[in-house]
Amino acid sequence: MTIQANSIATIHYTLKDKEGEVLDTSEGHEPLAYLHGHMQLVPGLEKALQGKSAGDQVAVVVEPEQGYGLYEEELVLQLPMDAFPEEVRTELEPGVQFLADHPNDPNQAMPYTVIEMQEGTVVVDGNHPLADVELHFDIEIVEVRDASPEELQQGYAGPAVEEQE
Repeated sequence: MTIQANSIATIHYTLKDKEGEVLDTSEGHEPLAYLHGHMQLVPGLEKALQGKSAGDQVAVVVEPEQGYGLYEEELVLQLPMDAFPEEVRTELEPGVQFLADHPNDPNQAMPYTVIEMQEGTVVVDGNHPLADVELHFDIEIVEVRDASPEELQQGYAGPAVEEQE
């Protein structure tokens, strides 16, 4: 069986940047199972895995446009401290992440990272940490199978969250 839309692919992966620094890996952990065709991987990787089978090894370079996107300066925002609820203000420091409305679509939440604290102002960045990064993946396809009706309904591989508890 090959990886197609609505199949569950289980993979081992190593992700490196163009300098060869390991950014993430499943080595030493369980392989990653995902529902193909449901935007659970970056587009460039999902496209490269389409049509592959269990046992295949794939090395793919994903450009930023097909990975985590290009860095967008307009997603770096300077917010007044009073834009944050009083009870969280003391917790704000560089590295803290939170969800907030997308600046162009208030119906879509997106993660932001505090990058700097200034007098009365919090500088946050809505870009993915790997925006503008060329991604180098080494993939081993462990298993490919049809998704169950439950997996298709919930939109991800494996049992429903309430069944996992």
